[in-house]
Amino acid sequence: MTAITNHMPTAELQALDGAHHMHPFTHNAELASKGARIITRAKGVTLTDSEGHEILDAMAGLWCVNIGYGRDELADVAARQMKELPFYNTFFKTSHVPVIALSAKLAELAPGDLNHVFFASSGSEANDTNIRLARTYWAELGKPEKKVIIARKNGYHGSSMGSASLGGMSAMHAQGGLPIADIHHIDQPYWYGEGGDKTPEEFGLERAQALEEAIIELGESRVAAFIAEPVQGAGGVIIPPSTYWPEIQRICDKYEILLIADEVICGFGRTGKWFGSQTFNIRPDIMTIAKGLSSGYLPIGGSMVSDAVAEVMDACEFAHGYTYSGHPVSCAVALENLRIIQEEGIVDKVASETGPYLQQKWRMLADHPLVGEAVMIGMMGSLALTPDKAARAAFASGSGTVGNFCRDNCFDNGLVMRAVGDRMVISPPLVITNPEIDTLVERAWQALDQTHARLKAEGLMRAAS
Repeated sequence: MTAITNHMPTAELQALDGAHHMHPFTHNAELASKGARIITRAKGVTLTDSEGHEILDAMAGLWCVNIGYGRDELADVAARQMKELPFYNTFFKTSHVPVIALSAKLAELAPGDLNHVFFASSGSEANDTNIRLARTYWAELGKPEKKVIIARKNGYHGSSMGSASLGGMSAMHAQGGLPIADIHHIDQPYWYGEGGDKTPEEFGLERAQALEEAIIELGESRVAAFIAEPVQGAGGVIIPPSTYWPEIQRICDKYEILLIADEVICGFGRTGKWFGSQTFNIRPDIMTIAKGLSSGYLPIGGSMVSDAVAEVMDACEFAHGYTYSGHPVSCAVALENLRIIQEEGIVDKVASETGPYLQQKWRMLADHPLVGEAVMIGMMGSLALTPDKAARAAFASGSGTVGNFCRDNCFDNGLVMRAVGDRMVISPPLVITNPEIDTLVERAWQALDQTHARLKAEGLMRAAS
């Protein structure tokens, strides 16, 4: 048997990695010159690298390891399923037990009448599915001209051609001929950075009404759907003002356009309820799921679909699918993951115990001289770094410079905290304990201190003009 272990010195592993491995969202030549951090094992909320350093993972991998690392139950289920039925497709009028059981469990957990699921291997694939779902739905109703999907600037929905087009990130759109046709973007509900003198409530209403303005401008007869994350995750943990989602729901209802809630990050307990749609009282027609569905242990994603949409789609042959749609091992692991979340009361604990504790500790970071805003919902939060708290000012050094300094200081202090421009974001495993939360916040404060000292020493505590 060929074992994959840390069988050589770190420098040799880094050299091989630099020579052959192309990393996502990375300047690979620059990384190869420095050497990647090599993670060799993990348990609970703690990673261990090839040098033996322990790191508190406040990002749950990539927003996904909700039940923490090292759960033997998931490994055991995967091994059993691999021996029983390692793979079979769900094409050609065929199904299997794990995909049937997982579909039924998801219908039980999902809000409203989202009783149907089309499986994929990732959130990106599921959002590609959603483009075709929405357009085919309207075509089947005799309205093929309803093709336009409205999304948000700075939203993130994946990195494939379709999903990256739905996303509103300019750096992604600058490469590869994006966005594809009939995708339209409106402004995001980012009060801290874009709200000016308006109250959050005024601003939230204004940004929601941008959807109605876009529908009128494009023509109601052309608009198929609106897609958004309940909370923008990769965009910097942008929590919308309280007025935002009620108005979005009203507009979608008024113009009879499909509401697609991208729950890839928010789903499965992240916001303190099973789904972000429940936290914000959204009634989606389609809901994207992935990440926390299996706690990242195996790739799986999907599109939850309402009864009304499924009824129309069931009447046609939807010429769409993936080899690994409903992969039996991924489904079995996801099902076990959901069992653990339910039986251990993890979502309730986030809502009533550890979530409020983390929020209390996190908001104390707003007292740091470098922090202009410390916000959190459930167990996803962000810090806005600023040289001028009162003005909510950006740094003169350009977006990301200070954030990257802080991120590197976090790593040096044994903490994974992500930089999104000059916002620092966290999304720890939902099983994090109060003592581990204390450690997280202590290390974050230390990294902020180090970053602040560097900025003062280098004359970088200056606001953009």
